[in-house]
Amino acid sequence: MGAALCLLSAACFGAMAIFGKLAYDAGVSPGALLLVRFALAAVLLGIVLLVRPGLRRAASGSPRGEAAGRPAMTRGRVTAVAVGLGAVGYATQASLFFSALRLMDASLLALILYTYPVMVTVVAVLLGRDRLTPARGAALAAASGGTLLVLLGAGGVSFHPLGALLAFTSAITYTVYILVADTVVHRLAPVALSALVMTGAAGTLGARALLTGGVDLRFGAPGWLWLACIAVVSTVVAMLTFFAGLRRTGPSTAAIMSTFEPVVTAALATVFLGESLTPVQLAGGALVLSSVAVLQLRRAGARTNPSPAAVRRAGPVRRPGSAGPSPGAELHARPVRCGPDHP
Repeated sequence: MGAALCLLSAACFGAMAIFGKLAYDAGVSPGALLLVRFALAAVLLGIVLLVRPGLRRAASGSPRGEAAGRPAMTRGRVTAVAVGLGAVGYATQASLFFSALRLMDASLLALILYTYPVMVTVVAVLLGRDRLTPARGAALAAASGGTLLVLLGAGGVSFHPLGALLAFTSAITYTVYILVADTVVHRLAPVALSALVMTGAAGTLGARALLTGGVDLRFGAPGWLWLACIAVVSTVVAMLTFFAGLRRTGPSTAAIMSTFEPVVTAALATVFLGESLTPVQLAGGALVLSSVAVLQLRRAGARTNPSPAAVRRAGPVRRPGSAGPSPGAELHARPVRCGPDHP
């Protein structure tokens, strides 16, 4: 389920480039796109929480619990971190991304941005939140190589030093965003966390608009249609599924799964923008999908084949008819942990 949620999130985020292109063609400015995107998403999530107050409560017994490397937090601090994720992290990352997009080709921008799965994995391992297993290392290499092929297969690109700097800073910001989100994602329900993040981002962008003279909202119905698609599909649904997936898989796996996003973007550009997929891009997409398969096979193996150390921790198993607990009772009573991202 965690992998499926991460892939759905990547697909929704991947559609944003297509919606954004169509919104720009309809006369929407980057500033208006960002402000309306986050403000509308915050309003929609607020309505959902009012209609379904039960969604405010996190499910008991988080799949990953209070894992290693995640400090204890009070409720007030959790709320502050969630708002800060949007006000500082997401607003900054989105602004850097769209600023870079005005200076350089989208394919090179995405190539630089998608250095973040490597950074997330390395930092998560150093912090003790994840382990760099051979399977995860192979999946990361396949996903990174596949992303490279998908993006370079789009053809020639133009390099802009400032744009490249903005793009790399955006990747660093997103790395920090994912790692910080991992400290609160199991303490808040996905809908509540997403609402707080969107509210924080909308607040920052709204304040910036006031200080810079506002944004131009005088565009037609087509522009509002594509903005609504960005807010609903590529923000609300994408964020809800990402946080739910992150909660189940951990930061490294979630970041690797997110490399499915440029594959979706390239496929949608072929369907809706008349672009064509090259053999190199198809090979890259296959590599990205293979990384997903590797991660899933590893998790399936962990579920069906607990390690000897885990069996020893579970205690002895008695023969039928002897005194004591039933066969495997200790093993079934205490879940086997197969690593930081155990199922």
